[in-house]
Amino acid sequence: MFHRLVPRAGPPVPITIDGEPVEAQTGDLLITAILTHRPHLRRFEFAAGMRAGFCLMAGCQDCWVQLADGRRVRSCSTPVEAGMAVIIGEDPQDA
Repeated sequence: MFHRLVPRAGPPVPITIDGEPVEAQTGDLLITAILTHRPHLRRFEFAAGMRAGFCLMAGCQDCWVQLADGRRVRSCSTPVEAGMAVIIGEDPQDA
């Protein structure tokens, strides 16, 4: 999991991950918001295992996540928005 070393200025940004309310910080990218609360972004679609991003600069396709509104976005280049609902679909004990 990511660990925040320095808090960002600004109000917290409420989002949900698999229905669980969490707070991101103003200016966070979605990958940061997810990985400060979970050890991975999503399940690997071709084998057993989890994915947590690879290049972290929008070049590798590994950080795509599904949002409840139907969008599929690159979490490493998408700023958080209040009310975003991320769907990872994991068992809570995997987190």
